[in-house]
Amino acid sequence: MVFMACRTLPWGVVGTAGGAGLLLAALTRITGETGERLSLHLLRAAVLAFAAGLVFLLDDPARHTTATVPTPRPVRIALRVALVVPATAAWWTAALLLVPTELRPPVADITLEAGAAFALAVAGAAVAVRFTEVTRPGPRVAAGLLTSAVLVMVCWPGRWALFVPVGDERWAAAHDRWAVVLAGAVLVGALGAVEPLRRWAWPVVRGR
Repeated sequence: MVFMACRTLPWGVVGTAGGAGLLLAALTRITGETGERLSLHLLRAAVLAFAAGLVFLLDDPARHTTATVPTPRPVRIALRVALVVPATAAWWTAALLLVPTELRPPVADITLEAGAAFALAVAGAAVAVRFTEVTRPGPRVAAGLLTSAVLVMVCWPGRWALFVPVGDERWAAAHDRWAVVLAGAVLVGALGAVEPLRRWAWPVVRGR
């Protein structure tokens, strides 16, 4: 089962997204005097790029066939997530190391942002699988994720800001909110992974 799940994972999409993210992180080394100002933005863009690849994690062309197997959906989803966690951790480590030490934002806080973004990506995919019949929800979820990120950066009220610069006095409060986002994403993802309840209907009594 593990081997089959590993074979069906969209490694190509995740790898492409990861490569794009690493290129963005590497740009912090060649931005010269503007590197300190841009490093946080580039690292956040790298996180968003990789998250856009993770939304394809639950794409399954054979979904309506695998739905009949005895393994419950929560187990299948958990297995897919578990298989991609080591690759995600390795990617994030590489992305951080690409940013020069003097330009690197606080590791714990930016890792919290990354974890929340990745959890939101998987949660969005799980919800799409839970409430739709499409076999490849990834493109739609990716579009929603990218659109939401832009709207949050542009339209989100300043007093509840999530994307703040390192020296901003709202930095600590923003990351308290990121912790809430992470917890909410994990909860939504867990609920989205649950098998849908079968519709219940009153028994029909046929007349004699």
